[in-house]
Amino acid sequence: MQTYVALLYSIILGEGRRVVMSDLKAMAEGLGLKNVRTLVATGNLVFESGKTSIATLEKRLESAFERAFGRHVDIIVRSAGDWLKLAASNPFPAESVDAGDQVAVRVMRKAVAEDAISELRTRAAEDEKVHLVGGDIWVAFSRERPSSRLLAAANHKRLGVGTSRNWNTIRKLAEMVAT
Repeated sequence: MQTYVALLYSIILGEGRRVVMSDLKAMAEGLGLKNVRTLVATGNLVFESGKTSIATLEKRLESAFERAFGRHVDIIVRSAGDWLKLAASNPFPAESVDAGDQVAVRVMRKAVAEDAISELRTRAAEDEKVHLVGGDIWVAFSRERPSSRLLAAANHKRLGVGTSRNWNTIRKLAEMVAT
């Protein structure tokens, strides 16, 4: 058995309806996934499965989600080893200690090209930073501004399928898969 992390792009089903993590866990268990755990109520799963391709796991989870909850949601899957590598590659360690909620990574299904990061950097505020590491987009957001132009610029249409998690969540998921 191998351990995996799955990240849902959205857990909003419609006005006033969110996916309940116990229902998400039950859905994953219904696929035969083992030792299924969730982290916070934002669509993070850790589970074990026989070794299979990431694409196959993503398709199985997305299909099951649509059957269970009535709408399609993109789901990004990484192996435990790849998740630990992602967490270890944080280009903003000092910022992460000071403000883990202001450092995030957009975990991508397909690696983002370097030229896309150049475009994002033009939208960053003076006190924001953007780095591409292993095809994923790391951002250190401004502590001074309540919103960032980077969020709108890093969307599916421009960069492809991906979903963002802050450093606190990244670190906790790494702890879950390391045990």
